[in-house]
Amino acid sequence: MSLPPNFSQAVDLSSLGKPAPDASTSMPGMEVTAENLQTEVLPLSSTKPVVVLCWSARSLESVATLRALGNLEASDKEKWILARVDVDTQGPVAQALQAQTIPYGVVFIGGQAIPFLEQPLSETQLREVIDKILTLAAQQGIGEEPVEATEPEEDEALAALDQGDYATAEAAYKRLLARKPNDNFAKLGLSQVQLLIRTEGVDGQKVMEDAIRNPDDIETQLKCADVEVMSGYVEPAFERLLKLVVILDGDEQKTVKERLLELFGLVDPADPRVIKARTALANALF
Repeated sequence: MSLPPNFSQAVDLSSLGKPAPDASTSMPGMEVTAENLQTEVLPLSSTKPVVVLCWSARSLESVATLRALGNLEASDKEKWILARVDVDTQGPVAQALQAQTIPYGVVFIGGQAIPFLEQPLSETQLREVIDKILTLAAQQGIGEEPVEATEPEEDEALAALDQGDYATAEAAYKRLLARKPNDNFAKLGLSQVQLLIRTEGVDGQKVMEDAIRNPDDIETQLKCADVEVMSGYVEPAFERLLKLVVILDGDEQKTVKERLLELFGLVDPADPRVIKARTALANALF
């Protein structure tokens, strides 16, 4: 790999501020220079993916990204190697890596450079990216594919579901959420189990007929929405509950709104039906 002599056209640092007081010290990852890029960094990529981040102490976003990658490298226990390029001092190296902005990331797998980052990402988002990198490297015979770790409560819930024991599965997911309140998989699992509990043994046809005869009966409409979601009729279920939100108020409206939000959580948030219903709900409430 040749190292172009002029870095000024690669990354525009004119808009960056002064370096953070301690940003240039104690940063994770091995430092990449023009001297060690080809002799040390690239050879390492024959046994493990080498993740290289172009950063600057004058960019708080790139500092945060580098530290997040450092956290992930530590948790992955030497499954991959983190390296860093300080664009303020190693301009030619950043240009050789074709950095146009910072933070900018490139991963070397078997000596091949693959860009993977051109904007700041959260640590959660970076976790997903690193897992994909490890999977890609394993497919090329370098390193091992990541093993997705499961929580013991999740294992218990899934085993209970296999036995049709919804109560035990629900209790397991609740314990997991008590320990990890932001676990999205646990939230989804709990919502799915609770929907199974609410619809277990229900005569769907009768519930739908009752809903037609009793349009103002809140419990019947909630049951009908559950049955519709279980049957794949997502949009009619949303519309059914949205109509109630519009005409109700107080605790009754809150009950319907919470069930509607729970049903939203069972569908991909990017689904147009969810987006449309969420907009309608916001309009009805505000």
